[in-house]
Amino acid sequence: MDVFSVLTPGAYTTVQDEGRYGYQQMGIPVSGALDSFAFRVANMLVGNPVSCAVLEITVMGPRFEILSETDIAITGADMGMALNDQPVQGWKSIRVKPGDILGINQVKSGCRAYLAVTGGIDVPEVMGSRSTYVGGNIGGYYGRSLKQGDIIKRGKGLLLDKEQQLSSAVIPQYSSNIVIRAVPGPQDDFFDEGLRALFNSEFMVSAKADRMGYRLQGPVIKHREEVPKSIISEPSVPGGVQVPADGQPIILLVEQTVGGYTKIATVISTDLSRVAQATPGDTICFEQVTLETAHALYHDRQKLIKEMEEKHIIGIS
Repeated sequence: MDVFSVLTPGAYTTVQDEGRYGYQQMGIPVSGALDSFAFRVANMLVGNPVSCAVLEITVMGPRFEILSETDIAITGADMGMALNDQPVQGWKSIRVKPGDILGINQVKSGCRAYLAVTGGIDVPEVMGSRSTYVGGNIGGYYGRSLKQGDIIKRGKGLLLDKEQQLSSAVIPQYSSNIVIRAVPGPQDDFFDEGLRALFNSEFMVSAKADRMGYRLQGPVIKHREEVPKSIISEPSVPGGVQVPADGQPIILLVEQTVGGYTKIATVISTDLSRVAQATPGDTICFEQVTLETAHALYHDRQKLIKEMEEKHIIGIS
């Protein structure tokens, strides 16, 4: 069913879901929503399974004409949305009808917003996922970001009986000063002073920040003198913190499969959403945690998501 006509596409708007797994050995990255929390909540708010495809909207939002009655929800970054030129709230479901105009403006806080619709964004599955990998022209809407004139379809799904919103107690606040928790390694033995510098310094997000990774600017992270500056290329994972020869760290994200730089640390999975909401000029500090702490935080996040519908998503009469 046609649901949106793209009047303006925004800076970079793509279809994303949970990701494309099992093809990294072929050079196909995972892709998928960078902020997994906002992605899942958006789907919950419109009554979808959490795995349904959504639109990931970066920095500057699109403008759509609504083509069919549906429920929508926008989570993540605050972008100052309006429906028919009237302000609308994020983190809640909204009923829209044919002829309505939905406008999503420039980001006020955070970096990426997630737009879910009843039934999910309907594009063909490629290798088990609807996610867009623009670098390979794979998945999503013809393997690319949206353009003016595109017609977006939604899947089958039932409209809500009443509006829903997320409890304010669990809505993330996006600061420009971000603390990211990380576990040392896997090549932390290539560093000594460099490791201390990573966890005791402030770094700025550079302009080179995208879905592949975030390059940071700050104190030089020095390798030990007797070790090489690079390693034999090996599989990379989202959250790996690479240190190239110039000593400026790079946080890897979801569109990278291999890398030959040493990885001084790995950002814990629950904090990748914080990275996803950082914009150039924001500051990042790394906090060292143990693997056991990382596991405990992961389980706490999974428990929160499971409890979301019961405790934190509120029906509005």
